[in-house]
Amino acid sequence: MKRIALSTLSLALLGVTGAAHAQSSVTLYGLIDESVQYAHNTVNAAGNNSNQVGLVGGNLQGDRWGLKGTEDLGGGLKAIFQLENGFDLNSGALGQGGKMFGRQAYVGLTGDQFGTVTLGRQYDPLVDLVQPLTADNYFGSTFATPGDVDNNDNSSRTNSAIKYTSPVWGGLQFEGFYALGGVAGATGSGQTWSGAATYATGPFSVAAGYFRADNGNSTALRTTWASTSDGTFDNQVNTAYLTAKSIGIASVAAQYVAGPFTASLRYSNAQYKPDGNSAFNSTEKYNIGAAYLGYQATAAALVGVGYTYTKSTGDTGATYHQISVGGDYTLSKRTDIYLVGAYQHASGDQRTAGGAVVNAGAAIGSYGYNSASSSQELVSLGIRHKF
Repeated sequence: MKRIALSTLSLALLGVTGAAHAQSSVTLYGLIDESVQYAHNTVNAAGNNSNQVGLVGGNLQGDRWGLKGTEDLGGGLKAIFQLENGFDLNSGALGQGGKMFGRQAYVGLTGDQFGTVTLGRQYDPLVDLVQPLTADNYFGSTFATPGDVDNNDNSSRTNSAIKYTSPVWGGLQFEGFYALGGVAGATGSGQTWSGAATYATGPFSVAAGYFRADNGNSTALRTTWASTSDGTFDNQVNTAYLTAKSIGIASVAAQYVAGPFTASLRYSNAQYKPDGNSAFNSTEKYNIGAAYLGYQATAAALVGVGYTYTKSTGDTGATYHQISVGGDYTLSKRTDIYLVGAYQHASGDQRTAGGAVVNAGAAIGSYGYNSASSSQELVSLGIRHKF
């Protein structure tokens, strides 16, 4: 990261002896993650399975650049802000639906005693506290839940959010979060709320939380997702539920570090609930269980393996088994190279975006790749550079 000291101000106040001092700084930072990727059993324009080879960015982390800054207000209180842009490295297009600062955009206050309050477009508490204990924190999208139905891969951010983050008290920290719908006469329309807590002691860490996002009120049949939170609709696993009244996600994860080994387990329950304005009738429930084992072979080399089990019930019933493997090698403090891959097998049935119930197709992680068959494979060889 490149740190740019903006100013140290000394303001003389008329009629007052002495001076007030404010220390400010702004950091320009970014990350570029690019790979050559091979995908097997991916639906082409004709609707048939095909192989795909191309340049794909954002495997371990999404491509980004941003600005973040602080101003010391005295007495342990600071003003903070962050603006973070996401982009497609291979096309130059803006990410997150074309938003200028679609990854994050917030301002707030932080204090040593009371914690941090931020306002703007932000990540929810599950992303902040639970996701870091999972495989996705180390190897990204290739280890994520099919369709990212539980937002384990950070597909969703939330607009107009007020978030409180506590200090760490004896290893315990919690977050609370609420996003206002902003609709006149309908306070709850499109609202989002969430809470999570984490506790760490020695080599053991555990975190749990709940996230709830409501779709906007409608007097007619809905056609899409319209909430303060982005949708988690990355591929055919859950695109049929864009018209859901609400999405609720409960998640818990635990991690244990023993020397060079890191082991973690996680469980999520995601529910896409309908009402009379939805295009489906029964709640679609996803139960996800996942395990990860990482080995820091050397100071520079990390290898890991993960297994994710996803089971849908309610509106349809499908089972997804996914095995993911990865290796990362650090070349310098800012640059590393990696190799990641995954295999997924699907069975049962799923609903299409058009409403038909068909045989379940495999769809690895949150890449947006659909398959017309029950299996799919993905391999990416890439480089990541941070600045």
